[in-house]
Formats: sequence, structure tokens, C-alpha cells
Amino acid sequence: MRLLLVEDDGRIAQPTARALRDAGHQVQIAPDGVQGLTLARSGDFDAALLDVWLPGLDGFEVARTLRAEGSELPLIFVTARSALPDRVEGLDLGGDAYLSKPYELPELLALLRAVVRRGERVRSARVPFADGAGLLDAGRREVWWHGETVGFTAREYGLLEALALARGRWFTRQELLSRVWGPDFSGEERVVDVYVSYLRRKLSPEALLSSRGLGYQLP
Repeated sequence: MRLLLVEDDGRIAQPTARALRDAGHQVQIAPDGVQGLTLARSGDFDAALLDVWLPGLDGFEVARTLRAEGSELPLIFVTARSALPDRVEGLDLGGDAYLSKPYELPELLALLRAVVRRGERVRSARVPFADGAGLLDAGRREVWWHGETVGFTAREYGLLEALALARGRWFTRQELLSRVWGPDFSGEERVVDVYVSYLRRKLSPEALLSSRGLGYQLP
């Protein structure tokens, strides 16, 4: 795993990073909350280990900011602040787990594996589109556009899902009719154009691409 360790105490950060590297992981250390937030935003990590007491921004503020921005990076608080109110606050702010210091390395490694597995299952059901402006959750049959939930009819959602699950591929009207309306549909092909216009109206005119001879595509 590619791990971000946000810890200002070098006496803790260096041995922890060394132990994680010995276990086969890649680790980058951020010595304060500001740098930790910047690195976490890069999208280059599978999980982040956050201390709570940090200079600049504390760990809770880092988590609050990431979740407000829509980041799904798995976050594990690793801190000496072990009181129940602290644990509750950390989890309510979007933390995936809370590990109190001192801890044993096997416990941390097991927690990392569990959190990353859970995150992978969640992300597998979520499909971004339109350069990240939109997000489709196939498990819940929900759609977000710029962070806001958008309501769709069953047919509208079915059309968007068909395009999203094969994002970047062009679909002809006939292909979309077969996937969304069913192979026995006998109506006009132009019904696809009508529903595409519904989607564009609810999202954005640029949300769906069209090309003569190719059909429709979700960028």
C-alpha cells in the first residue's frame, strides 16, 4: 500500500514508517497538518494515518476538510487522544478507524488491510464521470453532480448508468435502446435523444457527448 503518515513527532514517525516499509508498504511522512492535507489531496495514497495533535491543522480539521471536498481516502486516526469523546468525534468527522497509542504493529497492519478493503468495495460501486463533476453510485442507484444529489426517473437513471459503466465508449441509439429499454422495444430510436436531453437538463449540456455516426458517450 501507498501510505501517508501525518505525524509531527519524529521519534514516532520514523520508527513507524520504517516498520511499515519493512512490511512491504510505501510510506511518505508529513510533519504537520497543512502538508498532510496537501499530500492527501494528491490522490496518490491508499490510506492516511493521522495524528490528532498536529501543528498548522490538527488531524480532525484535516479529516473534516477532506470529507467536505468529497475525498474518500481511508483515514485512520493514530493518536494518544483515546478518550471516548475524541474517538466519537474522529469517526463522526469521516475517519474510518481510530487506533490509540501505544499500539502493536500487527494491529495497525490488520486495521489498514481492513479499512482499505472496505474502501475498495465502496469505490467499486461508485463511478465518477464528466472529469469528476459527477458520481454515480450503482449500489444505491444514486447520482451526485458537483456534490449535490440529483433525482432521476428509473429510465433516466438506467440510461446514465449504461453510459457511466462503460465511460469513454460510444453507444449508438440502438445499443442504448437494447440495454435500457430492452431488446424487444419497438418504439422510435429518437426516444434516446429525448432522454439524453433530460439528462443534460438535469446535469449540464456538456455532461454527455454526442457525435454524428458514433452516438453518445459519457466523458
